[in-house]
Amino acid sequence: MSQNQTPLFSGLLEHAKKNPVQFHIPGHKKGVGIDPDFRNFIGDNALSIDLINIGPLDDLHQPKGIIKQAQDLAAEAFGADRTFFSVQGTSGAIIAMIMAVCGPEDKIIVPRNVHKSIMSAIVFSGAIPVFIHPEIDEDLGISHGITTDSVEKALNQHPDAKAILVINPTYFGISADLKRIVEIAHSHNVPVLVDEAHGVHIHFHDDLPLSAMQAGADMAATSVHKLGGSMTQSSILNVKEGLVSAKHVQAILSMLTTTSTSYLLLASLDVARKQLATKGKELIDNTINLAQSIRKRINEIDHLHCVGEEILGSKATFDYDPTKLIISVKELGLTGYEVEKWLREKHNIEVEMSDLYNILCIITIGDTDLEGEILVNALKDLAQEREHLEEKFEPIQVLLPDIPILALTPRDAFYADTEVIPFEQSEGRIIAEFIMVYPPGIPIFIPGEIITKENLHYVRENLEAGLPVQGPEDDEIKTIRVIKEYKAIK
Repeated sequence: MSQNQTPLFSGLLEHAKKNPVQFHIPGHKKGVGIDPDFRNFIGDNALSIDLINIGPLDDLHQPKGIIKQAQDLAAEAFGADRTFFSVQGTSGAIIAMIMAVCGPEDKIIVPRNVHKSIMSAIVFSGAIPVFIHPEIDEDLGISHGITTDSVEKALNQHPDAKAILVINPTYFGISADLKRIVEIAHSHNVPVLVDEAHGVHIHFHDDLPLSAMQAGADMAATSVHKLGGSMTQSSILNVKEGLVSAKHVQAILSMLTTTSTSYLLLASLDVARKQLATKGKELIDNTINLAQSIRKRINEIDHLHCVGEEILGSKATFDYDPTKLIISVKELGLTGYEVEKWLREKHNIEVEMSDLYNILCIITIGDTDLEGEILVNALKDLAQEREHLEEKFEPIQVLLPDIPILALTPRDAFYADTEVIPFEQSEGRIIAEFIMVYPPGIPIFIPGEIITKENLHYVRENLEAGLPVQGPEDDEIKTIRVIKEYKAIK
């Protein structure tokens, strides 16, 4: 088949044209039974292909027809042996990827700055995480990748590890030397799993970091919806056979995937693959040029810095994706969250994320110079507003707490006998739940770690800044769930 074809989307259109009488779910029956306001907004075309896995439309759990054809084309486009579509987002693909290679008590080597889905998979599987400390950028206050040296050291210390997981690129667009990491891992006969949530586009342009499949990784969970043009929640799992079995991966995916798969999401993966495979180079060329133009203009504004090639050079910053605009705002004397709110309220701009020191803006194939101009002008307004303040503002100091010590496996801590205590009295205890800021969803604490004074202070800083701290059962984070401690009997 040709990469210009869309077997899944085309098959859905052909089915909709036949206009069959439906005695199957979904119950809205081509939109007739749905709320009229919603139907008018969404449109009859979309609702006509909101279907279910009836015979002519194949079945994601055991594809043999149009879904298989679409997945085979995706595998060819991404250089994989097998590609599986995910309607559970990249989180679902990541959980399946880890559970396909790890069981109870198996070791998996992971960076500590992983997404919560990776830690969830470790809890579900019962695997034991061996953490590698990512390189910390003390100027930006963010984590980068892991180094080849730390990978080699971890594999030498833990030769029984079942897998190593790498984030490539990071949420902020920074890549480590993935090809060399794969070579090191494979020399130990250990498969490499890649969280490629923020890198679907890198496979289709030579000026971007190597993709997981190009670097020879064994599996990669890739968000097509984030940067590749498919609908939200649609992702893929790419597999190279050898150290992992594609059939086993399919079985695990099926266990974790809804049986009521969304054909709208699946079709959007099919058409996004076609666009990337046939026009990706040209589209991404334009995106890179636009991003670099915006970066240059932002860097002409006082007190702002948009990160570029100067970040490269360390062992963990081997390459970067210029379409990610990391904008350091700390010199304005504001937190990233304050800038995010200001842009929303004053200019109707929504950024990808903010933290204590930065905002992150993502430039994609859906952007034009118009959006770039709006962003640059808004940031100019902000800088001028700060300059005209009567009181001199002080730059914000970067706070970087140490990574806590893991005292219990995340699974043991999650399922342990626990109690709820005041947040302020939790120092020294073992936490039994997650605490993270989302986005990006990297945990400050994971179940099993020892709560430290510094990290409690860091949580407070994020809360006081207004950032979305999530995870604990207590939404207000006045209390925290910890492992119950029993006093010795006298």
